[in-house]
Amino acid sequence: MDPELRELYQEVIIDHGRHPRNFRRLDGAGRCREGYNPICGDQLELCIHLSDDGRIDDVAFQGQGCAISMASASLLTETVRGMTGPEARALVDALQRMLHGEALADDSQLGKLRVLAGVREFPSRVKCATLSWHALLSALEPHEADDPVSTE
Repeated sequence: MDPELRELYQEVIIDHGRHPRNFRRLDGAGRCREGYNPICGDQLELCIHLSDDGRIDDVAFQGQGCAISMASASLLTETVRGMTGPEARALVDALQRMLHGEALADDSQLGKLRVLAGVREFPSRVKCATLSWHALLSALEPHEADDPVSTE
């Protein structure tokens, strides 16, 4: 990773980890899902509210976890607002492929999420970065889920 991107990665993780955006209860949320990473103990609840036309019009999370987990969830909330379910699913797919080192033909849809590429240098932390994204995928499904989404 080039030094400039590494520095940006560190700044973003520290900023979003210490001051997560949309870290709150989402009253009246249509769908909430819990997520749990048993490897490091990250726990969160991600809630989305879908508009009548199926767009994510609000998203928030609560929980506790490492800086990478909290920062990734914070970035998620800033990124997916306004997206449709299929758009959000495509974004999650691209993010997961990037985090697993796959070359993307076009990574422009990732936008500021490209900074999370730094997590690849710490393979054991990829699950920390993807926990909230797994919860989002579950929340986009029309069924009610009782069990927490797990990274295992």
